[in-house]
Amino acid sequence: MVVEINPYLITNGNGKEAIKFYEDALDANVLGVQTFGENPAQSDSFSADVKDRVLHAQLKIGKSDLMISDTFPDQPFQVGNQLSIAIMINGSEKTRTIFEKLANGGKVEMSLQETFWSPLYGQVQDRFGVLWQVSTIEEK
Repeated sequence: MVVEINPYLITNGNGKEAIKFYEDALDANVLGVQTFGENPAQSDSFSADVKDRVLHAQLKIGKSDLMISDTFPDQPFQVGNQLSIAIMINGSEKTRTIFEKLANGGKVEMSLQETFWSPLYGQVQDRFGVLWQVSTIEEK
């Protein structure tokens, strides 16, 4: 079951500035910010300037969530790719099904895999050019 979908804004190293901007402009409530340096899997491999970049932020705007991340190290910022849709799905089987359907006629950017924030996560650009960040939520 799809639990929710949220816009996901990719910034070019100025994620903290974007968070403050949207917090003020949209009366957003910042629910959390994690930097690349706080990534338990790779923090030792990043330079000091990369460690301070935003890995993931979540802002509550009314009833909606806006997620923000700086570009990943060694990945260029491309205008047109700065917005994706994060989709949270309950259950790994349903995640695989939805991911495969989105990939049909599209392009897998990151294969489904376990991450420290999700038991199954991947990125796929659908045939319409929309980038989806597909996450599994722990079944309850």
